[in-house]
Amino acid sequence: MSTQSLGERFPLRVIIASLVLLGLAGCQTSPPVTETPSPPPAAAEPSAPPVGAREYRVVAEESLLQILVYRGGAMARLGHNHVIASHQLAGTVFVTDDATQTRFDIQIPVNELTIDEPAMRELAGADFPPGVPESARDGTRKNMLSEALLDGATYPAIRLRATEVVAAGGAFDVGVEIAIKDQVRNVRVPVTIRHQDGALIASGEFPLKQSELGLKPFSVGLGTLVVLDDMRVQFTVTARQ
Repeated sequence: MSTQSLGERFPLRVIIASLVLLGLAGCQTSPPVTETPSPPPAAAEPSAPPVGAREYRVVAEESLLQILVYRGGAMARLGHNHVIASHQLAGTVFVTDDATQTRFDIQIPVNELTIDEPAMRELAGADFPPGVPESARDGTRKNMLSEALLDGATYPAIRLRATEVVAAGGAFDVGVEIAIKDQVRNVRVPVTIRHQDGALIASGEFPLKQSELGLKPFSVGLGTLVVLDDMRVQFTVTARQ
């Protein structure tokens, strides 16, 4: 048996690269370690619809939510940016003549979220080139729905509720309560609203951090490949009476 050391037979850089690649092989299916969160605030009880409000229902077929997730780290080239999409938004929008009194209650079905659909990647732009293998998409989706992240088996929906609407130029600054898993978070969302062919169409784009939702960004290979905390959310929600 040879007495050569491992370091003599294989350069250190090769050993490190091998360990990283082994980590990457399981990164799509192995959930990240999460810290025990502090007790989350309770969701507020749904308020009554504004007096005289007209009720609109969200039309899933005419609505789209996209979450753009980005890779990072020294070995970022070995991973992919991801497009998470929901085509199944559901809920109610209450509208009055005073736009600042608009309220909504919308659900995102967690288990219906998609990962890296070719059409969605093309729509998202140059940072999302085609060619993500189906196996990688399936592994990423499995990890996303795991108990450590969205836990789709226990929490099948993410709930979005408008708590405040403030006029901001030609658009609106909306306070949104996000109930995700057993936590409730509040964010501010810029929204543009227009009426078209009898429908109410709300659209917008804003930055959002995973940590703001109580989620821990994914990391493998001692941080050489990570999912960045910063994400970007794009949405178009169509509702009709």
